[in-house]
Amino acid sequence: MTTVRQHPVLQGRAPQTFSSLLDNFFQDTVNNRRVQGFTPAVDLWETEKSYEVELALPGLTKENINVEFEEGVLRVSGERPFNKESEGQKYHRVENLYGKFRRAFQLPEHVDASGIDAQFENGVLHISVPKVEQKVVKHQISVK
Repeated sequence: MTTVRQHPVLQGRAPQTFSSLLDNFFQDTVNNRRVQGFTPAVDLWETEKSYEVELALPGLTKENINVEFEEGVLRVSGERPFNKESEGQKYHRVENLYGKFRRAFQLPEHVDASGIDAQFENGVLHISVPKVEQKVVKHQISVK
């Protein structure tokens, strides 16, 4: 007797027959997990004068995006709404992700919150957070 191990994540996902494959195709609709939310891809980098953040948000408008900064945390949130089915239109598969999203980034203390700039163009949100000079906590003064 041969034992076949199945990966626990894949267990129950593979259809047993061609008929069940077709059933899965037609039952994989909008009621699926695709409308529960998504996590946009992010690029973060630092320059000499600022911290830069870019989020990929295709299909959104700037009205669907909220950017705020509070107590050293930069928060980006919003929603990619799903346009409901219209008359004569029935989805059989939805692979794009829809719903609400929220990302938060802890920034160092030496940033200029009043100078934060956010630009949205071609589905990419670019946020620039300028740095400020670090405060001098202790400085040795030579006696002349």
